[in-house]
Amino acid sequence: MEDGPVRAYLDAASTTPLLPAARAALLEWYGTAEVHGDPGRIHHDGMRSRVAVEDARTLVAELLGCSAREVVFTSGATESIAAATGGARARDPERDHVVLAAVEHSAVREWAERGPCTVVGVDRTGRVDPDQLLDAVRPDTALVHLQWGNHEVGTLQPVAPVVAACRERGVLVHVDAAQAAGRVPLGLRELGADLVSVSGHKLGGPTGTGVLAVRRGLRIPPLLVGGDQERARRAGLEHTAGIVGLGAAAAELTRTLPAVEARCRALTDRVRAWAAGAEGVEVLGAPADGSLPHLVCLGLAGVEPQPMLLGLDALLVSVHSGSSCSSESLEPSPVLEAMGVDAQRSLRVSVSWANDDEDVERFTSAATRVLGELRALRP
Repeated sequence: MEDGPVRAYLDAASTTPLLPAARAALLEWYGTAEVHGDPGRIHHDGMRSRVAVEDARTLVAELLGCSAREVVFTSGATESIAAATGGARARDPERDHVVLAAVEHSAVREWAERGPCTVVGVDRTGRVDPDQLLDAVRPDTALVHLQWGNHEVGTLQPVAPVVAACRERGVLVHVDAAQAAGRVPLGLRELGADLVSVSGHKLGGPTGTGVLAVRRGLRIPPLLVGGDQERARRAGLEHTAGIVGLGAAAAELTRTLPAVEARCRALTDRVRAWAAGAEGVEVLGAPADGSLPHLVCLGLAGVEPQPMLLGLDALLVSVHSGSSCSSESLEPSPVLEAMGVDAQRSLRVSVSWANDDEDVERFTSAATRVLGELRALRP
């Protein structure tokens, strides 16, 4: 059977291809004939699974720069965000107010909106003013949300000063690091954030895996109850195979992160350079030195994104447009609306360890062609 044409997959901010180490770990785990027991049991089969889970926990903690005891395994960043928000509110019924920036992911926004909340605006690059964010804190504030870097435009947020100020005020702070983990060093121990959410599949691990890093000494009521798994912080039988794969991905990234970060930055720099010379194309968000290394959002003047996506797909290029949490919705992007830019016409290009110069060359060549064809159809 002959291989099909090679595609340029440039939608890594949605989900990233499995890292080789993660793939090997999953194949080894599922390939053995041995029984994979419940990690909560004390028989041989259960204890073997427990060792695998705890080894993976140590590897993930090393990548995140925190203690292994602070790592709670979840099904993904969406669950971690829900657990952080719900747990912070349930911790003290007298404090249920939440503060967040207008560009947070929908998983953050929708959980915040389940109770009293204050949404703080951003500038045209998508960056929130830390003073304005902190000015929104009230005596009944339970939690402040601030993403590490934006999921649509890549803009980095002032995480460190906000975390430090929240600690001084005695207010919990949650950092959504789903786009940052595995792309930039986190150093959670030095950061001191109370709660940090991480997605496994966005850093090259398996789908259905994630982490909520809970600062040592902090106890919040669990979102999922009904068992004492994860030291009674998240009920339900552990997804052992996925955790093993996530641990392997974390170990590989601990070794290769500087090289991965540099490669992604070089590739997105090429996309930015192409955009600077392309008619009717502009980079949305912060400059490269104020953005995540793997992601570029492009504004397309006078061109609808749907035919652009279809044209690129026909030329074997996969990218994304609009709100990062939906491919069906035609609603404007809330992130771009908050920035005060055109929220209807954008294209997000995001790269990973799996991409190279040829992928970017295919994108720029295809995008130039499709843009020209679409603009030629206009009256």
